[in-house]
Amino acid sequence: MPIISALTRRAVLAGLAATSLAWSGAEAQAPKEIRVDYATYNPVSLVLKDRGILEKALEADGIKVRWVLSAGSNKALEFLNAGSLDFGSTAGAAALIAKINGNPIKSIYVYSRPEWTALVTGAKTDITKVADLKGKRVAVTRGTDPHIFLVRSLAEAGLTEKDVKLVLLQHADGRLALERGDVEAWAGLDPMMAAAEVEAGAKLFHRKAADNTWGVLNVREEFAEKNPELVCKVLKAYEEARAIALANPAEVRKALVEATKLSDAVIERQLTRTELTHSTIGPDQAQTILAAGLALQQAGVLPANADVKATVDALIDKRFAATN
Repeated sequence: MPIISALTRRAVLAGLAATSLAWSGAEAQAPKEIRVDYATYNPVSLVLKDRGILEKALEADGIKVRWVLSAGSNKALEFLNAGSLDFGSTAGAAALIAKINGNPIKSIYVYSRPEWTALVTGAKTDITKVADLKGKRVAVTRGTDPHIFLVRSLAEAGLTEKDVKLVLLQHADGRLALERGDVEAWAGLDPMMAAAEVEAGAKLFHRKAADNTWGVLNVREEFAEKNPELVCKVLKAYEEARAIALANPAEVRKALVEATKLSDAVIERQLTRTELTHSTIGPDQAQTILAAGLALQQAGVLPANADVKATVDALIDKRFAATN
């Protein structure tokens, strides 16, 4: 027994030493560059980018920042899955779908509580309710909050995706398709949705703020495991940008106008539907994302055997909450 115990102790110590060396190696091999997205549906990211806050925070570490534009949750998630982004902005429910489909991400921060999607139709239309969409062409960006909102709205009206003709387009192209008359409706996303309202008289014929899931910042799991201190620095920079955004709404409007090339009136409309007073991810976000996931599962979008609750628990990572 003493010999076995000695061998066991040596094995444990060897394992700890190996782990320590591996961790030290990971620390020594900190990335020279991090890839962070910015998006017009994430106003805080624009302030973060324009002010150079993250660059200043990482300057002493010799780490550069590469900014990557995300046109929608689906693009941010594609980039995260491919390893071409380290941090990406999405809707909470979109992150859940990606996680269920094997995308190795963690949701670590809340950048907004928006009502950024609704079902939209043209100025001259006989569509007034979701049931009127039966047999109609609807533009949508698959894998985003507007897509999830559309599915849930159809289900509540006793319809499914099979009852409409989906036209798969990126958000900006969906707006153009609606205005050209190529589709009868569009699952919209701000600020393009606000532009359609202000500039073309589009109507938001179905709104439900509670079914808009939170705007969350995601990180690649591998990156978070290897660089936890770096993740904390990114979130502290995000918090600085969010505080600036709250204290300087005119700066947020200006950043959005410059990024989108849209008018002040359009951006003002978007911002009336965008709340930036939250940051820590936790039970409220989990509950909203879970409700969306269960609704999607019932609608047949998610597999019947998917453990939605367990996936939500695995998706939301509260380890970094103390930093924001």
